[in-house]
Amino acid sequence: MKPKLFEPLKIRNLTFKNRIFVSPMCQYSAVEGVPQDWHFVHLGALATGGAALVIIEATAVNPEGRISYADVGLWNDQQENEFSKITAFIKSQGAIPGMQLAHAGRKASAEKPWLGGKSLPAQDPKGWQVVGPSQIKFSEHSQTPKELSLGDIQKMIADFKSSTERALRAGIQVIELHMAHGYLFHQFLSPLSNHRTDEYGGSLENRMKFPLETAKAVREIIPAELPLFVRISATDWTEGGWDIEQSIKLSIELKKLGVDLIDTSTGGNYPGVKIPVGPHYQVPYASEVRKGADILTGAVGMITDPKKANEILEKGDADVVLLARELLRNPRWPQMAAKELGVKVESPSQYDRAWV
Repeated sequence: MKPKLFEPLKIRNLTFKNRIFVSPMCQYSAVEGVPQDWHFVHLGALATGGAALVIIEATAVNPEGRISYADVGLWNDQQENEFSKITAFIKSQGAIPGMQLAHAGRKASAEKPWLGGKSLPAQDPKGWQVVGPSQIKFSEHSQTPKELSLGDIQKMIADFKSSTERALRAGIQVIELHMAHGYLFHQFLSPLSNHRTDEYGGSLENRMKFPLETAKAVREIIPAELPLFVRISATDWTEGGWDIEQSIKLSIELKKLGVDLIDTSTGGNYPGVKIPVGPHYQVPYASEVRKGADILTGAVGMITDPKKANEILEKGDADVVLLARELLRNPRWPQMAAKELGVKVESPSQYDRAWV
């Protein structure tokens, strides 16, 4: 009997060859939102490594939605064409190409992390005016966001729809909406960042309205045979913020709209909080969402050991694991995990000798 980690998983009409997914990881290496050779090699290496799903990094639906000026985006033909080349290669390696569509909201207009990652003012040549649900800064040194009007919100939904259409034409088979890590949707969800008094603020129902409207609009565009995922932060890690109970309620509503899997992370919307970081520290949240909302979940966060990864799935805490930094260290982790767990998997002929 195969370990759970290497059991296929069927979601709608897509069959994932195993339960190891590549988490979206920003590379801050695009030019005007266009992916470069770096992205082709980076994502291509992950595809050759044996993961079932390769999710392309947070991809902005408009220029202002980028975290930094060096983020990828999907709002024009050039970007779409370059992504098409990447997805074709991912598929050629037996992996499924996914894409995380995103808007950074008040956390946009930042410098590259290795150049300090600071918030860039709107007047900086590399910066722009940021937006959000309310005029509340992320941190003391961040820009004050422009509050989105009702018309702005509808335009944002249209941008997500347009980018979804482009992603599908570019060969993407799994769309993930980024509602985590303090970016725009998370900003609307959390009472810490959403102080609106209209239909998009106040009650949980109102704070969920924009994310749910977007998920509904995107699901209507995606063919019925293809999945829709959503990444959430299950807690703000601070009193009075977004929490697991609200996350379960959101996940229930997302499931009603046709969302297939909740990629369950935490944090990112409130600076300076103490997070008990350690191996598998976010797995309990995936487990609670899975049970509370009766929906497929993905577990994330310092998952590095194949046996432990398999144990997460065998215990029913999640249905898949998503790896990030461990795959940067070793893109062929899935093949290494297979060998360690005694499973025979295909690898590129050029690399077969590595597993003899």
